[in-house]
Amino acid sequence: MKKIAIIMGSDSDLPVVKKAADTLEAFGVPYEMHVYSAHRTPVQARDFSLNARSNGFGAIIAAAGMAAHLAGALAANTTLPVIGIPMKSGTFSNGIDALLSTVQMPSGIPVATVAVDGAVNAALLAIQILAVTDSDLAAKLDAKRAADAEKVLAKDAALQ
Repeated sequence: MKKIAIIMGSDSDLPVVKKAADTLEAFGVPYEMHVYSAHRTPVQARDFSLNARSNGFGAIIAAAGMAAHLAGALAANTTLPVIGIPMKSGTFSNGIDALLSTVQMPSGIPVATVAVDGAVNAALLAIQILAVTDSDLAAKLDAKRAADAEKVLAKDAALQ
């Protein structure tokens, strides 16, 4: 099975990003987690993304706030799917700045973008990408969706 990379721009992102790691673990998906900054460690970020495919990765999750260039910087150097998690910061607008920075990529360099602090959905999207060619993962995703639906229906039944 291919691995998922989880890259965060700062270790201050770890409390949110850990939710992605926990989700990958729950599905038995291997991952590596690193701190690379698009601005402070651009050479290391570039080298990681240039070599990600040959190092066994199937997708990259990138979490960054404020300028939020990390996902785009990684995507510029790989054709693997990159999933951006815009992060809230105390500086400005509750993460909307990071959301806009992450989602507005130039034509030809796509970044799939989830909600602000949307680490669980980033992990689930990465799992869905791997599940295109992995029927066991696809079955686990189907089971999760069914269990989630049952929880909602149970709450509905409790109201009746």
